[in-house]
Amino acid sequence: MENNSFWDEYPSAVTICDTNATIVYMNNKAKLTFEKWGGQKLAGQSLYNCHTEKSNAKIREILATGMPNTYTIEKEGIKKLIHQAPWYQNGRIAGLVELSIVLPNEMPHFVRS
Repeated sequence: MENNSFWDEYPSAVTICDTNATIVYMNNKAKLTFEKWGGQKLAGQSLYNCHTEKSNAKIREILATGMPNTYTIEKEGIKKLIHQAPWYQNGRIAGLVELSIVLPNEMPHFVRS
């Protein structure tokens, strides 16, 4: 597989930025998810232009500390799990990966020992 091609058809939205918060990759689902904001045209743009200042502060924190951020949201009746975490190159933070995963309305939860 070349480059990030294995993510292209992944069923959840995958967006990747560099340390300047510039979007360097969006898979097909991310392009569709963010279509009304420009879709593919967002590549090369700053994440800071797409978020509130509170969200931008969290992005800066993740890029500075390497601590991931995970939460759930609901928009237009669709529940999602958002997971934002750094990616690394040669042991250094190289940017951030955001996974946006649609959750079913009823989802089993298992406690395992």
